[in-house]
Amino acid sequence: QVQLVESGGGLVQAGGSLRLSCAASGRTFNRYYTMGWFRQAPGKEREFVATINWSSSRTYNTDSVKGRFTISRDYARNTVYLQMNSLKPEDTAVYYCAASKDLGGSNSEEAYDYWGQGTQVTVSS
Repeated sequence: QVQLVESGGGLVQAGGSLRLSCAASGRTFNRYYTMGWFRQAPGKEREFVATINWSSSRTYNTDSVKGRFTISRDYARNTVYLQMNSLKPEDTAVYYCAASKDLGGSNSEEAYDYWGQGTQVTVSS
């Protein structure tokens, strides 16, 4: 089993920055998991934000966050990060961390096996 715990959310003004963290633990977790971030805004479906494969050789962001958000991971800490810069009100959502056994990385929810509880990000205008 794998447990994922997100942190770092909060309230920030437009143009500001936040860094989300996702700490992974569990007997079966290892460095070969692909990690991803998704978000769900009020009244909307959950959507893909970013993914990073097991070796950090491939990262992919959805178009709306390219140039603003960066995903990275720290293998020693079993932690994945989402650095969010130039935040906009439309980035307001609950952000979820997810882990997948798919080595290559994926933007599909169905590819992910484990999910965190989410952390709220609110961007004021």
